[in-house]
Amino acid sequence: MTMDRTEHQSSDEERLARELSLKTTRPPVDVPGYDAQRLLGRGAYGEVWVGVDQNTGRHVAIKFFAHRSGVDWTLLSREVEKLVYLSADRYVVQLLDVGWDAEPPYYIMEFVENGSLEDLLRRDGPLPVSEAAEIFAEIAVGLMHAHGKGVLHCDLKPANILLDQDNKPRLADFGQSRLSHEQSPSLGTLFYMAPEQADLTAMPDAQWDVYALGAIFFCMLTGSPPYRSETHVKGIEAADDLETRLARYKSAILTASAPTEHRRVPGIDRSLLEIIDRCLAAAPERRYSNVQAVIDALNARDLAKVRRPLLFLGFVGPLLLFVVMALFGLRGYDNAVSESEEIAMLAAREKNSIVAQFAASSIEGEIRRYFDVVQDEAEQSKLHKLFMAVSESDIVGQLNHPNMSSKDVEVLRETFFTDSRRTALHGYLQERVDWFLSRLQNQPSELKLASMFVVDNQGRMLAGAYDDPTTVNRSAGWNYSYRTYFHGGPADLIDSRSDWQDRKSRDAKPITDTHFSAAFQSTTTGIWKVAVSTPIFADNDPDAAAIGVLALTVNLGDFAYLRTNHHPDHFAVLIDGRRGPNHGVILQHPLFDQLSATRSGEASRFRVGAEQLLRIRSDANYRYDDPVAIADGGEAFRGDWIPATEWVRLPDGPGDKQEMIVLVQERYRKALVPVRSLGSKLKREGIWALVGVIAVVLVLWYVVIRVLSEPRLVARRGLPTNGNSHSTPVQNLTTLPAPRK
Repeated sequence: MTMDRTEHQSSDEERLARELSLKTTRPPVDVPGYDAQRLLGRGAYGEVWVGVDQNTGRHVAIKFFAHRSGVDWTLLSREVEKLVYLSADRYVVQLLDVGWDAEPPYYIMEFVENGSLEDLLRRDGPLPVSEAAEIFAEIAVGLMHAHGKGVLHCDLKPANILLDQDNKPRLADFGQSRLSHEQSPSLGTLFYMAPEQADLTAMPDAQWDVYALGAIFFCMLTGSPPYRSETHVKGIEAADDLETRLARYKSAILTASAPTEHRRVPGIDRSLLEIIDRCLAAAPERRYSNVQAVIDALNARDLAKVRRPLLFLGFVGPLLLFVVMALFGLRGYDNAVSESEEIAMLAAREKNSIVAQFAASSIEGEIRRYFDVVQDEAEQSKLHKLFMAVSESDIVGQLNHPNMSSKDVEVLRETFFTDSRRTALHGYLQERVDWFLSRLQNQPSELKLASMFVVDNQGRMLAGAYDDPTTVNRSAGWNYSYRTYFHGGPADLIDSRSDWQDRKSRDAKPITDTHFSAAFQSTTTGIWKVAVSTPIFADNDPDAAAIGVLALTVNLGDFAYLRTNHHPDHFAVLIDGRRGPNHGVILQHPLFDQLSATRSGEASRFRVGAEQLLRIRSDANYRYDDPVAIADGGEAFRGDWIPATEWVRLPDGPGDKQEMIVLVQERYRKALVPVRSLGSKLKREGIWALVGVIAVVLVLWYVVIRVLSEPRLVARRGLPTNGNSHSTPVQNLTTLPAPRK
């Protein structure tokens, strides 16, 4: 700051000022009505003392001009003239009295307690942005008042800004000032002076003060005026004369890059940066045209700061409202969809329970029809005649001899196959099977037999016929008394026929009532099937001993309900419900009809666990995983299913038995299609509603922004009462020659 001096002193004058500052003296003269108490400072023209008004006790500053030879009395008279213009203006240090006739002359000013802005910056360093902006705004208002009264300061700098007891800035030192109608040039201080002002022919303009105003703001933020550097200072001071110094200063400003130090000040905003940059624009046409324009920019910034929270609330508030609405809407949507899905699942479960009951009832009715059919067939006289001819033949007697080994039976069976009596019995059975198949062609709901065969009272297979006439009966001659359809027990007595054949003593007895066997896999086809068997009595006398057993077998997938009611996403399966090693085994599944692997025993590995069956019955929200989904080709059965089960009750004996379970399964996602379709529609409607609200808000925002961005009269700070706020009328000025030296 110490280098900021007004460009009108010669080197001799500076030397004289330094010499005077080394002398100790009393006030040069007693000022009537005032007591000079202490020396405030010395300068090139004299001394400044702090005094007290004897009448009011007010502190004043008394400036003595002790060196008439170094004083330009024209400048002093002009300064007094300007101060008279600005009398009673609180933004200007006031002139109280003048003593031109005294020796030495003096004038008395207000005493401003807190020193200059230069002192503050030297003591505390750069100011915070908010404090600097406040001081800047006050200086601008004071300067505008001066311009409004036709006074251009022309030498604004921190040393000429004094701070009162409230730290409010006051303009001082109007020695270089000009009235708006004056056309004489005026020089300011290096690095606070506009580049066009550094010309001995320049005409005063309000834009000079605008530039100096921006330089002061820059200095308050950074601690140094713009463009000041050691290189520039040395180059300017090396000049031999004032005109060269001014030319170098002007060139340095016009050729240097725009200053950027103020942009790195923490907390500065874009509006202030723009104000500083426009004030410091080297080209006058890019600078604010007058101080009023600077104040308008400050007012616009203040208005924007006031509006910013409201604008933020106006913009962000609806967005937050949208977010809250969306969150609650999504939550409500999710809850509604979840509840609807639960209701739909319960409804599907209830529906499937009814379907399972119907399927079980249909299968039960079909089983009863099989009971009736096998009983009717067992009473046919032709069957009795053919059966007796075979069962009483010598070859059958040999096969049933207890000493026959499996190897002997195997040899004798070849003869048995071609026995005419056996082939006659086989032909009769094939005719009956074919007759049932012919009925099935005309009526799909008719019974579908897989085979029909007879065994004697020892369990020896005599003959059998199949739904496919080309199938060769490889079971004839073997003993099947271990099968449940023969002895009527809950399970086969042994797993292997050959093991049973090798046993020498057998205690299995033929059934005495019509019987529904446990599910078993055919030794010929590998398909799970059941047999409905009934005893054959001699002369059809139920009180007599059974002479054999007639059995009808049914592939479990051939029950009429399972054949005619199948959909990829909704179907029924049969499960073995007997307690034992096969409990839970899936006996029939749509996949079994598609994969050839299942016909070779592969189907027996799929089962529904006891825990799954329990959860299906007890948990209404249970989602079932189909066990066959793990098989090759079972990909279509993966995913969640809604299950329901029902027991198949068998008309077997005095009380109904429960040996099979119907499981109806419906694909979960298909059952919920209506709910999810409705949910999708609601979501689309919600999205469109939200888009509509957003569109309305955007239109309202657009209107508000357009209204707020329209040019308007901005409230001005501290306009003078006379309303004279015009800038220097440059168009009325004429070029002046350089002042005489």
